[in-house]
Amino acid sequence: MPTFLYLASQSPRRRQLLDQLGVRHELLLPDASEDAEGLEVQLKNEAPASYVQRVTGLKLDAALARRDRRGLALGPVLCADTTVAFGRIILGKPVDEDDAARILSTLSGQTHRVLTAVAAQLGHRRVVAMSVSKVRFTAMSADQIQRYIATGEPMGKAGAYGVQGKAAAYIEHISGSYSGIMGLPMFETAHVLRALGFTI
Repeated sequence: MPTFLYLASQSPRRRQLLDQLGVRHELLLPDASEDAEGLEVQLKNEAPASYVQRVTGLKLDAALARRDRRGLALGPVLCADTTVAFGRIILGKPVDEDDAARILSTLSGQTHRVLTAVAAQLGHRRVVAMSVSKVRFTAMSADQIQRYIATGEPMGKAGAYGVQGKAAAYIEHISGSYSGIMGLPMFETAHVLRALGFTI
């Protein structure tokens, strides 16, 4: 039975959520020489669900190679990826404040999906799961969007917002997994880890 796992994510929210599950973990972050962002490039006409599952698999492959390259103990590795989709359009991390304003204007007064894929591997056994939630934003004025961007919160986040932050003031309705929208769906993650022998 595994007693800990490697978390291949820089997200403090994912660490917090694993702590909530009571799972001991160590970070397994990319080397400076790795092109972590390059793994997130979308393929032409790729559907959001296909995209998030493919990217999570690539991140897991890279993390397993990193673990082996560093000569670390052969513990299980967990990866996750979250994407925000408006229809078939993937709304990734904003490249700058103007891009954040464009994304938030798209979400304003609309319902979008948040897809988070989780994958973990121990030995040759890989288990994957996916959470899909719906989030409705109230209509946001241009001034409200600019004030939110000024907090710095949208940068580095898919869809240009964090559900656990100031954006909550504009979220009218959620259907699905709150923790999945944060970046690590508790129910699906517990299922994946139990399948690898964890007691949760």
